[in-house]
Amino acid sequence: MSHSKKSIYSALIANFLIAIVKFVAGAMSGSAGMRAEGVHSLVDTMNEVLLLYGIRQSKKPPDERHPFGYGKELYFWSFIVSILIFAVGGGISIYQGIVHLMHPEPLGNLFWNYLVLAIALVLDGISFTIALREFNQRRGKTNWWQAVVSSKDPTSFVVLFEDAADVLGLLIVGACTFLSQVYGLHWLDGLGSLLVGMLLVGMSLILARESRSLLMGEGLSEKKQDKIKALVLQDPGVLSVKRIISNYQAPETVILMLQVEFKGDLDTGALTAVIQRLRRTIKHQFPLVQFVMIQPG
Repeated sequence: MSHSKKSIYSALIANFLIAIVKFVAGAMSGSAGMRAEGVHSLVDTMNEVLLLYGIRQSKKPPDERHPFGYGKELYFWSFIVSILIFAVGGGISIYQGIVHLMHPEPLGNLFWNYLVLAIALVLDGISFTIALREFNQRRGKTNWWQAVVSSKDPTSFVVLFEDAADVLGLLIVGACTFLSQVYGLHWLDGLGSLLVGMLLVGMSLILARESRSLLMGEGLSEKKQDKIKALVLQDPGVLSVKRIISNYQAPETVILMLQVEFKGDLDTGALTAVIQRLRRTIKHQFPLVQFVMIQPG
């Protein structure tokens, strides 16, 4: 499987280091926004670990209980990641924001805040650039949103969305901290935390939607189904293709079921030969299709 491991590892290292310095800076300055950002980075670190675990589990070979393999483990853990972003990252940030909006407190020494923001922007910027480069290589000329919707590998967009949220969150916290310092509006710190939480919740809902769709089962695109139908109809033993059903078990593993009308003069041996020929042809032309089931009808 062609997973975005490079972007995951870069995000894991960056988020772990950034989480530590954010918590230190938040404790020294008393900034709620910085502490919210620390939680954000810590959750992101955990998310990368879960994605790597999902990739590892998805590569387990088929067995008696899972004859089609464990590919959907990746979809499951991607969905868990989206839930964690929503419940932990977004929830805690929103809570801290509301508390500090109701009871604003003056910020302490902001030198550490600005230093951490600068370091974090550099590290998250590098991680985002790596994730963006990998995503662009995968999507080719497809537009962004269509590439996300049509992607069968959630790691290709989960890491990208996380890194984008990291950069935006840092900019929000930095702007609110600066304005709070200049104008003496201490409630702006709480607003920064609240905005970061809302950003995470919005991102998590998008990720949950896409991961849920993959987990429930997506099939081949209409374009690919038409190509398979045309390929099957080229066989001299086939009269028509009545139905095509497909399902992604993993980013590069598809189950394909065909209901095919064969010529009536085929005996059992000839029919078996046609079915075997169709299986070989489909698998050769479409390597993603690893399981082909053909039903005469």
